[in-house]
Amino acid sequence: MVLLFTTVAGLCLWIVLWAMGIKGVDGISIVLVLVGLSVGIQHLLPYLPGRRE
Repeated sequence: MVLLFTTVAGLCLWIVLWAMGIKGVDGISIVLVLVGLSVGIQHLLPYLPGRRE
């Protein structure tokens, strides 16, 4: 669910940045970084201390 929210927020940010005059490729690269960070954090959370069962 977090990945879905991050993707939607990132695409909204991309549209806003694109409307402000920033190139589309630069805006989508920011979105890809946000989604990549979200996926990385989501995969690392189970391995943090206190989160194991």
